[in-house]
Amino acid sequence: MAIKRTTKVLSELSMSSMTDIVFLLLIFFLVTSTLVNPNALKLLLPKSTGQVSAKATVSVSIKDWGDDIYTYHINGNEQPVSYEQAEDEIVGLLQSEEDPTFSIYSDESVPVKEIVAMMNIAKRNHYKVILATQPE
Repeated sequence: MAIKRTTKVLSELSMSSMTDIVFLLLIFFLVTSTLVNPNALKLLLPKSTGQVSAKATVSVSIKDWGDDIYTYHINGNEQPVSYEQAEDEIVGLLQSEEDPTFSIYSDESVPVKEIVAMMNIAKRNHYKVILATQPE
């Protein structure tokens, strides 16, 4: 007595679930790409023709608020730190680096003495320093 199947196995795949997954991934990447903002501080950098290819691991931004008020921001952090705290944070971030280098981003209106103060941190701790500029 031979028993036969009355239903046939369908060999088709439904693509609707695959399109749902692709659509959700597309939305996820669109939303997360708008959250990436490497430079949170808007600075007017001075212009220069010479560009350096070295890569700094830590960045220090000096913002001029007018009336001789300057704030220091480490790695683009919105929270400003004082000059003394800036040195401690830079030393803490660069202590495990093989070739410690940090870059200085400053407004055009920041006086040279503020920039030189940051460069003195590099000199005291034997770090390399890069002064960021805009290409002309």
